[in-house]
Amino acid sequence: ICSFVRSPKGFPKLKNDTFLRAARGEETEHTPVWCMRQAGRYLPEFRETRAAQDFFATCRSPKLCCELTLQPLRRFPLDAAIIFSDILVVPQALGMEVVMVPGKGPVFTEPLKEVEDLLKLRQKVDVTAELGYVFQAITLTRHSLEGRVPLIGFSGAPWTLMSYMIEGGGSTTMAKAKSWLYRHPEASHRLLRLLADVVTDYLVGQVAAGAQALQLFESHAGHLGPEQFQDFALPYIRDIAQAVKSKLKEEALPLVPMIIFAKDAHYALRDLAHAGYEVVGLDWTIRPQEARAQTGKDVTLQGNLDPCALYAPKEKIGELVKKMLEGFGTQRYIANLGHGLYPDMSPEHVGAFVEAVHAHSRHINKH
Repeated sequence: ICSFVRSPKGFPKLKNDTFLRAARGEETEHTPVWCMRQAGRYLPEFRETRAAQDFFATCRSPKLCCELTLQPLRRFPLDAAIIFSDILVVPQALGMEVVMVPGKGPVFTEPLKEVEDLLKLRQKVDVTAELGYVFQAITLTRHSLEGRVPLIGFSGAPWTLMSYMIEGGGSTTMAKAKSWLYRHPEASHRLLRLLADVVTDYLVGQVAAGAQALQLFESHAGHLGPEQFQDFALPYIRDIAQAVKSKLKEEALPLVPMIIFAKDAHYALRDLAHAGYEVVGLDWTIRPQEARAQTGKDVTLQGNLDPCALYAPKEKIGELVKKMLEGFGTQRYIANLGHGLYPDMSPEHVGAFVEAVHAHSRHINKH
């Protein structure tokens, strides 16, 4: 199905725009649903496709990214697809080497240790030259979707990318990266600015390639307190939304809805609701009613079932979904998990989650 198509123009007509309407705050017959990491190792066909391939080699193959993006849609009536890729392709575009170590996750061969190391990074990144493979994957997938559902593009946010680049991989404390914020604030801002500029161009390029919505992942927001978030994360989150929108206008590209997902940043929900994004994504540690009260009526909320709820029996998943929908309301809302799917989850339970969202939201809307 994923044979390479060059032209980003002439995309098939969209048949199911429920996700886009909800993102823009328009009325929907049912609540749309998709899952973070919906293309993933919980699917046997994903493991089969990826088996022989190095992870980042897979990311660089438009054909494989297309196939992996479509796999969950063959199984479940999801309302959106998200391109298969990784947030760490951005540090790679800056010239850093990242390898995926089985059982360990991403590892940077030479993380940033000293302020002088910033000079090793490319200061001007041609995103088409460095990340064109992602754009090709998006165009190819958009055609291969045949208008079934919209395609979401994404990027990591500057603080999250910076933390990986300094830690050299995952970390429970982010102590090395946070020590930069305290010891080298100017250099930290220089790095964050560089990342924000690259992320902006990268997201605009994704829309030019065919992405119909964009999500910015500030996955490590929870490692910052309110003050550091105000100084080192929020300004760049705001700048990216503003810069992407003005560049899309300049280039006469569609103004697509943007989603900000800052994990564990409930202390910043009010600010995030005014940061220039149509949708605020939520993790599972906040009550729906509280999130609504803090974000107001002008943004759509996305989330936030605890991913581990999918280990529950199917009937229980249905009950939890119903409760979640009652908490958020069925409008100005996109159902999702509060984080990504885990590799050992049962595809049947993912299906039960998706179907429960559709069934219960339709029922609530009728009554």
